[in-house]
Amino acid sequence: MYLETSIVSYLAARPSRDLVTAARQELTREWWGRRRTSFEVYVSEAVIAEARAGDPEASARRAAILAELPLLDITPEVTRLAQAVAAALRLPRRAAADAVHIAAAACHGIEFLLTWNSTHIANAELRPLVEETCRSSGYTPPILCTPDELMGG
Repeated sequence: MYLETSIVSYLAARPSRDLVTAARQELTREWWGRRRTSFEVYVSEAVIAEARAGDPEASARRAAILAELPLLDITPEVTRLAQAVAAALRLPRRAAADAVHIAAAACHGIEFLLTWNSTHIANAELRPLVEETCRSSGYTPPILCTPDELMGG
């Protein structure tokens, strides 16, 4: 399992007053408590970099969560696949890390990519492009999903 930055952000965030955000925070915490140990969980330097941004106190909480997780390398293969994914999805430059997350998971043979990013990652309309790009580059695409989709039976 590749843990994308939005999951760590929801885990470390103070409770939100926004109903959707609060529900996602609760689902994320529930998944972390119940299901995390069912998976080998990995992150990449892209997650670490994104988690460092913003409020120093929140960044420290995110860093504490990430400290215990193994790191996947951003290899030249990851960079090449990320560029192909970004081009296929027509991602804006500001979303380049989203392609890196997908590519890191694919290149390292990770089965699931867990995220709340439905704009560029867990997006049903973009999923076929992600899968096609990964496969045409010789990689099995990860299953792009949210915590509620991996709560188990």
